[in-house]
Amino acid sequence: MRESIFNILKGTVEEAVVLDLYAGTGSLGLEALSRGATFAVFVDNHPQSIKILERNVVNCSLEDRSAILKRDVLLRGLGFLRATQRVFDLVFADPPYAKGFAERTVALLDNCPYISKGACLVVEHSIAESLPEKGARLERTGQRQYGKALVSFYESVL
Repeated sequence: MRESIFNILKGTVEEAVVLDLYAGTGSLGLEALSRGATFAVFVDNHPQSIKILERNVVNCSLEDRSAILKRDVLLRGLGFLRATQRVFDLVFADPPYAKGFAERTVALLDNCPYISKGACLVVEHSIAESLPEKGARLERTGQRQYGKALVSFYESVL
C-alpha cells in the first residue's frame, strides 16, 4: 500500500514539508524524506510508538530533518503546529480505525492554517468510515481501496 501511495503522489514529495499524524513507526514520513522531502514533523501520543519512531529516525540519520511531537491530535487540536514554524505541503494521517477519528481528523485539517495551498493530504481509514468529499478548504481528489483499508486523497484549495 505504501508503494502505491507514493506512486500516486509522484512529484509532490520532493522538496515538501511533511506532517505525519498518528505516525506510529513513522514509515510514511520516513519514506517521504527518503524520496526528497525537506523536513518531516511526526506526531503520535503512544509512548511505545514514540520510542520506535525515535529509533527509526536515528537509524536513518534523519535527526536534522525531522521533529517528533508527543501529542493527542483529537484532544488538543492542531494549534501546537504553530510552534513548529512550518507550513506543510504533504500530510499523512493514519488514525485508529472505526472510532470516528478519521472524519474528525479531516475536519481539523480542513480548518488548519498550517497547510499550504495546493497541499496533498493522505488519510488512511477503514472502508466502513465515510469521509467528506469537500470541506471549507479541502477537496477529495481520489480514493483507493487496499483490502479493508481505504486511502482518501485531498487537496488544499485555499
